[in-house]
Amino acid sequence: MKSINAARFKEQCLSILDHLEPEGIVITKRGKPVARVLPVQTDCASLIGSMAGEIHIKGGIFSTGLRWDVES
Repeated sequence: MKSINAARFKEQCLSILDHLEPEGIVITKRGKPVARVLPVQTDCASLIGSMAGEIHIKGGIFSTGLRWDVES
């Protein structure tokens, strides 16, 4: 993981954020790590629709599968 001095990060913040790698970057002050910047994970969006055609409904979707009589 790359590291960068806080002063340099402040100067180049927007550029660094535009080119942020998946593992992120560590921000240091006087050589000691103080923060880590990570990109937002957007893998959840790829799950939408990923199971299309894999799930099949058998019978009535609102049924318990049992027959019952209200009068008894």
